[in-house]
Amino acid sequence: MSTWVVGDLQGCCESLDALLAQPSIAADADARFWFAGDLVNRGPASLATLRRVKAMGARALTVLGNHDLHLLAVAAGIRPASKSDTIQEILDAPDAIELIDWLRMQPLAHFENGHLLVHAGVLPDWTAEQAVALADEIGAVLRGPLWQAFLSQMYGNEPRRWKDSLQGSDRLRVIVNALTRMRFCSAKGEIDFKTKDSAKAPSGLYPWFDVPKRATNDVTVVFGHWSTLGVVERPNLLALDSGCVWGGQLTAICLETREKVQIQCPQYQKPG
Repeated sequence: MSTWVVGDLQGCCESLDALLAQPSIAADADARFWFAGDLVNRGPASLATLRRVKAMGARALTVLGNHDLHLLAVAAGIRPASKSDTIQEILDAPDAIELIDWLRMQPLAHFENGHLLVHAGVLPDWTAEQAVALADEIGAVLRGPLWQAFLSQMYGNEPRRWKDSLQGSDRLRVIVNALTRMRFCSAKGEIDFKTKDSAKAPSGLYPWFDVPKRATNDVTVVFGHWSTLGVVERPNLLALDSGCVWGGQLTAICLETREKVQIQCPQYQKPG
């Protein structure tokens, strides 16, 4: 049984269907699929995409990305929708409550067979086991009765650095920011929030995965989120966001064989 990891969909359901129809993928009726988060938003079919992945049942596993959390926050009345959002159709759907409840049950990290799946990144001091344990702290809140209250305190850039002693909303905010927003950080793990549209590290910073002595060097970290970075394949790293919604490609890689399948996607959004 194969496991295919798929980059950010962002509401591009036709591209997902085209990817799943590719011979290498379609030939394996028992294949499993890991999605790197950001199932929704900015693409033309967020509702269809969410329904499609949900309907895959146990064959699909997704971690939450920043756009998925944004949908939850808008649904909870915590955040207003932005001009570029394409999530209103989800909120207006007859199965909206079911979809929102399903989404908030999904994890922020998954570790299996030496592969750690997250949306954005892992702080350099975190082991794979610690990343999953911390993600589970978020999951427990999202699955619980106070999930809206959590979302109301989730946004913000402080603290920028992890400490084991952090508590309350500060603790949860750092976990969310690392797993769903991070691209660059310092050698000491201080997250940079300024640089978004570049793959080149600003002075004094590193792509989070290039920080020396990163604690997850001993596993393969799989992530999306960073379309300007594109696909990166290393023995212990798979970056999968190849900019589908921007007119790039949708990428899937088989964890067992490292076979890569890509399809060209229509451009639904312009960067900038």
